[in-house]
Amino acid sequence: MNSWFVKKIMNISFRKAIKDDIPTIWEILQQAIRRRREDGSIQWQDGYPNPDVVTHDIEKRSGYVLTEEDRVIAYCSIAINDEPEYLRLQGKWLTQGDFVVVHRIAVGDSDIGKGLATRFLIHAEEFAQQHSVSSVRIDTNFDNGPMLRVIQKQGFVYCGEVYFRGSPRRAYEKVLSKD
Repeated sequence: MNSWFVKKIMNISFRKAIKDDIPTIWEILQQAIRRRREDGSIQWQDGYPNPDVVTHDIEKRSGYVLTEEDRVIAYCSIAINDEPEYLRLQGKWLTQGDFVVVHRIAVGDSDIGKGLATRFLIHAEEFAQQHSVSSVRIDTNFDNGPMLRVIQKQGFVYCGEVYFRGSPRRAYEKVLSKD
């Protein structure tokens, strides 16, 4: 692996989002919304997510960012047991206990291809283990090919469908080892 690539990986940091990050997070989300539309996806084409959702994530302390040299480059929400729709899964979860949920992974246009969605999932697993939670759950639209590939590549198992704002979403879970 060349030294430039290693250096680029080393400069990316994970931290809680703060209110000052909201304008940049919203810009990143708008780019992701546009990409979903350009890909022909219906995901995020209904006014969600929006700045109020990001503000709420930050107030609940569930908003996280990846930064490169102090520049916010990606956003997501990571929380414990904070998804009531998962109680109505049409299918079967792998576990019945506490879980970490990951929502709203978005990467800025200039940082696509750096593996940042994968990094968020890895951080979610670490977050779960730090809080003694043995599984991570995530959902995405059936037509979000890039996210579906990341989820499956990271070892998540398809468990069924959940519905958000009237649309079905593919729901996945990953059971973590108890190392």
